[in-house]
Amino acid sequence: MDRYLPLIGRSPLFERIDAADLEPMLQCLGARQRSFPKGAYVFRMGDHTTSMGMVLEGSVRLEKEDYWGNRSILASFGPGQSFAEVYACEPDLALDINVVAAEDAVVVLLDVGRITSMCPSSCAFHARLIRNLLGIIAKRTHALTRKIEHTAKRTTRAKLLSYLSDQAERAESSRFAIPFDRQELADYLSVDRSAMCAELSRMKKDGIIDYNRNRFEIVRRSAL
Repeated sequence: MDRYLPLIGRSPLFERIDAADLEPMLQCLGARQRSFPKGAYVFRMGDHTTSMGMVLEGSVRLEKEDYWGNRSILASFGPGQSFAEVYACEPDLALDINVVAAEDAVVVLLDVGRITSMCPSSCAFHARLIRNLLGIIAKRTHALTRKIEHTAKRTTRAKLLSYLSDQAERAESSRFAIPFDRQELADYLSVDRSAMCAELSRMKKDGIIDYNRNRFEIVRRSAL
């Protein structure tokens, strides 16, 4: 895990923690490195867990399936980002989502119980970890609120404009990349893929956006 220490040290969970404390801290948190091939489940619906995860390589998605197998993508996480914090904080709460490797992925699993309660060594970094964890959960709640805002729009174009506007604001640029392919974007916005692709083509023809695969540019801001 040594080669991932710089990435771990830059992650939101370990913000403002000295680099010298990382290795003993990871030992204290029972860190376990795991590898998952594309499509493999990190966690499944119905699981109970006391561990949160952090992506070291690749990416993972939070997905939800209904009774008929229809998939909705809730979020996507890349290197340095964490997932499943809420479920790990309340291990009696069964997961109602799947965490799936969107590509070959390496993650580290951390025992949240060792973050939220002081260890026998009374490590000085625990208070900072708790503050960082609360900050991550707050940002995750905000991200889900943004998703609700996107999917609550009435038309496919309105949903796309809402999502792309949000991505541009986050990137602080009119040019940005999104973490989804077309099917994944359709699942995230809860729209039909064919209808969404047709709408993207119309938006490009109308001079509102330009794109190549998962890279987009907002050409005309007035449409937003």
